Amino acid sequence: MQVPTDDEIRALHAEHAPTREAFDLVHTHCRIVCELAERVIDANPSLQLLDVDLVRAGCLLHDIGVYRLFDGSGRLDHTQYVRHGVLGHELLAEAGMPEVLCRFCSCHTGVGITEHDVRSQSLPIPPDDYLPDTLEEEVVMYADKFHSKADPPVFLTAGAYTRKVGRFGADKPALFQQMVDRFGEPPVEEIAAGYGHTVRR
Repeated sequence: MQVPTDDEIRALHAEHAPTREAFDLVHTHCRIVCELAERVIDANPSLQLLDVDLVRAGCLLHDIGVYRLFDGSGRLDHTQYVRHGVLGHELLAEAGMPEVLCRFCSCHTGVGITEHDVRSQSLPIPPDDYLPDTLEEEVVMYADKFHSKADPPVFLTAGAYTRKVGRFGADKPALFQQMVDRFGEPPVEEIAAGYGHTVRR
């Protein structure tokens, strides 16, 4: 499989972003997640055998479905946000991307969405398991937890995300903590300073 280049991925973002503001929000977030993932990989000798090009592409593509949640006036529909992963999977599939890349979209939300989550919480996505299957998918999902496209965008420490994820299920904080123990916490303070974003602790 030929992994798309950064420029090719940027062009795909530009093609689907409804406004310049949407592009800046989503594409910048994806670049930040890419930097976070690279820091996680660099700090973990056990991750050195990962396909780093695939992780990079996955980071840069994972949130592309968010563009399909903007309305005609450029507002993001937060009530349907949980759908952005499935929408991104569909978008990439329609663009001819292989399944291995599409899955970075549908399998990165939270710390994974199970079919039980979908049914018990009446989530507006097809009942299924949306869980990472590969280490590359896990690293993209994990790195994504340390930055939010809030208004204004903000970095999160592991503690901040642990508190946030609890509202999605009583089991979620423990699942995230297992990932923190396994991968370590990236240097969010340092990376945030480079983007001028604040850090939620």
